[in-house]
Amino acid sequence: MAKISLSGPQATMLATLYGKALDAQSANSILHDTMALHAVEQIDFDKSATGLRKSDAVAVALRSLHFDNWTREFLAAHPEATVLHLGCGLDTRVYRIDPGPGIHWYDIDFPDVIDLRPELYPTRPGYELLATPLTPADWLDRIPADLPVLVVAEGVTMYLHEAAGRDLFRRIVDRFPSGQFLFDGFSRAGIKVQKINPVVRKSGSTLYWGIDTPADLESIHPRLHCRTTTTAFDHTAPTLTPLYRLGMTIGRHFPVFRRMAISYRLDF
Repeated sequence: MAKISLSGPQATMLATLYGKALDAQSANSILHDTMALHAVEQIDFDKSATGLRKSDAVAVALRSLHFDNWTREFLAAHPEATVLHLGCGLDTRVYRIDPGPGIHWYDIDFPDVIDLRPELYPTRPGYELLATPLTPADWLDRIPADLPVLVVAEGVTMYLHEAAGRDLFRRIVDRFPSGQFLFDGFSRAGIKVQKINPVVRKSGSTLYWGIDTPADLESIHPRLHCRTTTTAFDHTAPTLTPLYRLGMTIGRHFPVFRRMAISYRLDF
């Protein structure tokens, strides 16, 4: 087993991987990510140090299922496209989605993260790994820009400085003919109370970019338009327990919690 020791934003990928592995073990699994379970069995890391509680696995799986479904919807409408999976960590999305032959998929993250992936996951046609920080966005020059692009950034934007994040979005819009961004963001209130998040606190990470409204994002570029916003309390699946459904229902009635973490789908 490979011993894994990471800190900062890179360390948070272990929490989400562990959450998906726990979900895969559940009789009421939401994501059925058996590859995540296998990966967790192949690496050695302190699971208690991730800050993820076993009860959090449902939320982790629901968030990923939500982005998987949006991804499938885009690729069904664009059978020839480029996918930029930003801050991919050890996520197995490309295998869960299993995109068709017209899709060129890039998993992008820091070199110490990307170096781990070939040890855990197989290669596949139309799939490339890109080892680079997301900002500055000079790496975009290496990506062909002749097709529509889908940008998936689950659990990423809050770790970027606002100016750098806005520059990244702007450069992607300028480079590609059309496309869509799928990502989640924390409100400015969520950024202020970041230390109550055990995954953030235990990883030693700092969150920077707070997003309160779609207008904050549409102001980045005149071509950007917000198609959809959802909150964590809107994500659902048939296998949720009655108690979890009750908690989601109650949470929807408290705006400060409902707006703290929002998922966005932007068109351009």
